[in-house]
Amino acid sequence: MEIDEVANINDMDEYIELLYEDIPDKVRGSALILQLARNPDNLEELLLNETALGALARVLREDWKQSVELATNIIYIFFCFSSFSHFHGLITHYKIGALCMNIIDHELKRHELWQEELSKKKKAVDEDLENQTLRKDYDKTFKKYQGLVVKQEQLLRVALYLLLNLAEDTRTELKMRNKNIVHMLVKALDRDNFELLILVVSFLKKLSIFMENKNDMVEMDIVEKLVKMIPCDHEDLLNITLRLLLNLSFDTGLRNKMVQVGLLPKLTALLGNENYKQIAMCVLYHISMDDRFKSMFAYTDCIPQLMKMLFECSDERIDLELISFCINLAANKRNVQLICEGNGLKMLMKRALKLKDPLLMKMIRNISQHDGPTKNLFIDYVGDLAAQISSDEEEEFVIECLGTLANLTIPDLDWELVLKEYKLVPFLKDKLKPGTAEDDLVLEVVIMIGTVSMDDSCAALLAKSGIIPALIELLNAQQEDDEFVCQIIYVFYQMVFHQATRDVIIKETQAPAYLIDLMHDKNNEIRKVCDNTLDIIAEYDEEWAKKIQSEKFRWHNSQWLEMVESRQMDESEQYLYGDDRIEPYIHEGDILERPDLFYNSDGLIASEGAISPDFFNDFHLQNGDMVGQHSFPGSLGMDGFGQAVGILGRPATAYGFRPDEPYYYSFGSR
Repeated sequence: MEIDEVANINDMDEYIELLYEDIPDKVRGSALILQLARNPDNLEELLLNETALGALARVLREDWKQSVELATNIIYIFFCFSSFSHFHGLITHYKIGALCMNIIDHELKRHELWQEELSKKKKAVDEDLENQTLRKDYDKTFKKYQGLVVKQEQLLRVALYLLLNLAEDTRTELKMRNKNIVHMLVKALDRDNFELLILVVSFLKKLSIFMENKNDMVEMDIVEKLVKMIPCDHEDLLNITLRLLLNLSFDTGLRNKMVQVGLLPKLTALLGNENYKQIAMCVLYHISMDDRFKSMFAYTDCIPQLMKMLFECSDERIDLELISFCINLAANKRNVQLICEGNGLKMLMKRALKLKDPLLMKMIRNISQHDGPTKNLFIDYVGDLAAQISSDEEEEFVIECLGTLANLTIPDLDWELVLKEYKLVPFLKDKLKPGTAEDDLVLEVVIMIGTVSMDDSCAALLAKSGIIPALIELLNAQQEDDEFVCQIIYVFYQMVFHQATRDVIIKETQAPAYLIDLMHDKNNEIRKVCDNTLDIIAEYDEEWAKKIQSEKFRWHNSQWLEMVESRQMDESEQYLYGDDRIEPYIHEGDILERPDLFYNSDGLIASEGAISPDFFNDFHLQNGDMVGQHSFPGSLGMDGFGQAVGILGRPATAYGFRPDEPYYYSFGSR
């Protein structure tokens, strides 16, 4: 209802009287008061007029169903007050918030009824296309529906805006949640009015920071409703929708849903737009945190865009969001192939070495972990990386350079030349001393030693430098840290393959004794590396072979040995073995001196009992290849270092998963 006259604050009594008349007069009176309320200068005076405010609240409570315009006007008046925090007490006093929620709920249900009636008439028209009466009736209903929707959306917009203002108090927001505000807002996402949608999405964004509200949104399948808004022509709506998605993307189940509904290519397309690039990248970064989704980026144009952004950055540090996203993507082999296309790796390496950027080097380190053609590309940069390994460089950067070098398990690489030319042995040995460096750096040094020890001449060089006693000292110092223990044992495992270092480890150190102690460690990875190393030691040294077999036998048969040693069996128990006495079988001696009792004599096993029969049971076929826990030089295929192929890889570190490790995930919704 259009009001031509201009309201005057001095005529308030007349406007109040109109509120006691019929609906048209009430609409006119409320519209005139609204004119005054829209001017902030009048709010203080209106606040003092308790009669007017009481009358407005009463009319809204009693007559809101009779006129959408009347309800809109009165709520708008209170909305003007809600724009200022110190007036919120007034709105709470008249319980306008609760009333607004009832009105919104009612209007949403009315809208559903209108749509249902409209769809019925549309269906009737479709079934009888020749019937003009039905067509005219449908057209008339549709026009009426459009008019009603316009008025209803004005009412919804002003009511929701008032509630959004009140929700700045979290206690009030909690009351709204208890009255199902989230469900109402998600329902309102089906509308087409941009102004209303911006308000609804803004409200949802504010609510989404609380887990309870986020869970309500999950129940209402919010992601499916938001996907239609990306992209859209309205900049503000697209921007606020992306920000809501960012809040939701902290939830693993919702990230899963975003990928399912096809948001990945849509968000990737927004990376080219400066207005949305940053926020879209943040959402994509969260999605890239899940290993199951990393490979999907290879099927979009995301990686070429990211590489372009990386190289277009100024000489300063790269944006944190951009480089973090790239680091995640570089953990996937398919993505790495795209990253390294053309001069990708060359450009990355050049920039990383120039800026000494540890995060960019971390990305390069992730690239280096993948076997295949991409790993061989690093041969050209081994010298550049080795040149960075010094105490003069920033420690974070050195850690990443060391980690990258440690990943380069390339048979053709002459590690001895690298170690000598760049004088790395003194650096590596120095960092092994407990307390001389941060644990992260020391761990990378140990892993690096494990990698270069695959080379016979390198292993000998390291042994000659006294690194093995330093590793044992470090093992003592870090015995509670499983990762350190595992990686140090892996170094021993590599070194026992080579004659020179094997003799040092077996004859000049107590490393085998430490390994025997760790044989039954609670960590499965440590046990596995220990078993492999001890089996090789046992094959080459009879004395240690007996000790190892003795320990293994004692462990597996501890209960039986206790019983034999105690000789405290009941009389009835001897008859479990028949009439014969037990002694002839153990010859009144130590059962461990009778290896023929538990080893075959078919020539496959050494007569001195150096190899456990478990060795033959531990192998199995995986994808057509023989794999197992134990490895011996000469027993299976050898690689360029004379090391058994495909049996024991480097143990996984906390830095990341093994790139060739299979992952199986459910793609079902949360």
